[in-house]
Amino acid sequence: MDRYAIGQALLEQLPPPLPADRIIALNQPKADLHTTRSYEWNGWTFDVPPGVFIPGWTSRLIHERVLDGRIETRGLRYAAMGVGLGVEAVAAGIRGAREIHALDVHAESVAAATGHYRRLVGERPDTAFLPAVSDVFDALPDDARLDVVTFNPPAVSQTVSDDPDVVRNVCVGAPLLAKFFAQIAERDLLAPGGEIYVIASNTADLRALVQHASDHGLSPRIDHLHDWQDGVLTFLFRITHDTPRTGGQR
Repeated sequence: MDRYAIGQALLEQLPPPLPADRIIALNQPKADLHTTRSYEWNGWTFDVPPGVFIPGWTSRLIHERVLDGRIETRGLRYAAMGVGLGVEAVAAGIRGAREIHALDVHAESVAAATGHYRRLVGERPDTAFLPAVSDVFDALPDDARLDVVTFNPPAVSQTVSDDPDVVRNVCVGAPLLAKFFAQIAERDLLAPGGEIYVIASNTADLRALVQHASDHGLSPRIDHLHDWQDGVLTFLFRITHDTPRTGGQR
């Protein structure tokens, strides 16, 4: 089956977005967003400054997989897109990534991620930690190549707040995914054999997400499906080039 046929088959499997009122109800922002908070995961404590979001269960599906190697970063060039608090950057540092690009459009999030990485991982001779305030991949150098990218995008398909911090983190929508995949393709950012992991639920337009990836010559597949038993289905997509990995150093 060719890439187009695989893509069409995947599109047919995906559910449409939930009803608008349900999406809005599920994504009501926390009242304490603009206060200082804390977050604990895997025995680590993260300080959460005002305007920075606490990761939810969807993000933890990524964090767990980076830490235990189901999303492998050891010895690889890794980009944590929308790094937020920096949990996945810390996990990749502990795992032994070769490069960690901690990218977020929000300067306070990048600062928080940097502080957590320095405290919990520290300097490692074989790992370069490269934080940057970046609109998608704009801050990466022209010659950057990535072996692994993870992204939990703010892809909710309904506007749930007029607070810009909430919009940035929750409901930018499918156009952000179009820009994300366009930059990967146009800048040839994904190394041969590289992998992109994007996670989203049926509060987003999943079919648009998959279509944007396919339109830019990438092959998305479902790596994991989590049913929350409340009508919400979360899909972890593994997205690759059509060319297979050939082995050796990536």
